[in-house]
Amino acid sequence: MSTTLPAIFFGHGNPMNAIGDNAYTRAWAQFGRAVGKPRAVLSISAHWYVPEVGVTVGTAPRTIHDFGGFPRELYAIEYPAPGDAALVERTIGLLAPLAVRRDDRWGLDHGTWSVLRHVFPQADVPVVQLAIDRRRPPRFHFEIGQRLAPLREEGVLIVGSGNVVHNLPLMDFAADAPPYDWALRFDARVRDALCDGRARDLIDYPALGSDALLAAPTPDHYLPLLYVLGAAQSGDAVSFPVEGLAHRAISMRAIQIGAIG
Repeated sequence: MSTTLPAIFFGHGNPMNAIGDNAYTRAWAQFGRAVGKPRAVLSISAHWYVPEVGVTVGTAPRTIHDFGGFPRELYAIEYPAPGDAALVERTIGLLAPLAVRRDDRWGLDHGTWSVLRHVFPQADVPVVQLAIDRRRPPRFHFEIGQRLAPLREEGVLIVGSGNVVHNLPLMDFAADAPPYDWALRFDARVRDALCDGRARDLIDYPALGSDALLAAPTPDHYLPLLYVLGAAQSGDAVSFPVEGLAHRAISMRAIQIGAIG
């Protein structure tokens, strides 16, 4: 592809979105139609959160059902996207001399496939996952995104999948339950910082105060955002294909860096 692709962060939310038809999943599908068919996807999912940097090397990565207590229909889903050996080697090269383990055991976890099955429903775009090294501070993940930015000019869609606000213990599935005030405030704070060109203010998120600590009591769902922000290029527009909070404490916000086409 000759044009620079955007980078995008998806708030993936409840695994049931994989089989849902709602405003979020329809917006994911619309993004897929707009972006077309990239050469490959490099996905950074909250659910591959391990003490190392790794990259999936399988030619046919397995669909991982990394959740419990959901309907059988969800466990029956397969997302048979191929891997991409060339993207694996290019990613490792961009991150050198950082040690990156070639992983042949992991596959595509639900942070990746629950969204991509709406974005690219034919599963015909190769997908490689990059592990989040849980030992590292937030700035490390932003800097990895910076090093991966050239992929955007090589036909690779960089995808982060997590949630800006993700507090599982405080979730409430009541249909009429309003979002918590702190969740609304932090989600808006992220939005406003990006609209004002202050993405770097979001790197050291624990320093942003009590709302941030409630929004991201563990780092795993927030850190994928930093890879996407790191991959930004000068002059990139910021847009939000999805907005809204679910279950009082889960932000479904999607953040797109760069325009399509």
